[in-house]
Amino acid sequence: MKTTGGTDDQKRRAGERAAEAVDDGDVVGLGTGSTAAYAIRALGRAVDDGLDVVGVPTSFDSRQLAREVGVPLRALDEVERIDVAIDGADQLDSRLDAIKGGGAAHAREKVVDAAAERFVVVADPSKTAETLSRSVPVEVLPDARAAVERDVDALGGEPTLRRAERKDGPVVTDNGNVVLDCDFGAIAEPAALAADLAAVPGVVEHGLFVGLADAVYVGTDDGVEVRTRE
Repeated sequence: MKTTGGTDDQKRRAGERAAEAVDDGDVVGLGTGSTAAYAIRALGRAVDDGLDVVGVPTSFDSRQLAREVGVPLRALDEVERIDVAIDGADQLDSRLDAIKGGGAAHAREKVVDAAAERFVVVADPSKTAETLSRSVPVEVLPDARAAVERDVDALGGEPTLRRAERKDGPVVTDNGNVVLDCDFGAIAEPAALAADLAAVPGVVEHGLFVGLADAVYVGTDDGVEVRTRE
């Protein structure tokens, strides 16, 4: 359930602007998705020019891209800190809360993004909204799927098992789990829903990123709009 929308130029502006926030010597969380990929490529060019950084990837895709462009990598348990994490989002509201997980990497993304001293979201205008309303990806232990579906239904959501493209069967995450895309309609209280989902047995992680983003860089047709948490 990867998201679409926005132009390549908008995404590039956002990603490259976020990469400019990385300082020499930083440990950087490397997010997943098409907009975060522009930030990783920009960091690769900066490394070629002499920038000293270490990247902590959040997914197989971000790891592969970082290797291709020459960003040195470490695992999360091999670093003592993360100075800044740069990641995309499927939807952002006016409070900078986000829904992530279109690429099914939200469990690892949340660990890295929450560990960072500063978390920067990169996005194009199609990802912004006053109120969150996209389906919330929920990573689930395979054997717990039916039980979690019942609990999501009791919370007012409509769960749908995410199916893989170009193969039979469901999407399987890097952690070996399945993903339920849960439609709750407009989410007036993301923090409350996040707490309810986190309490469901069998849920590994959900895609509500509440109170984590410090800044959002939204690429536009003629620049980058920077939003910060008040």
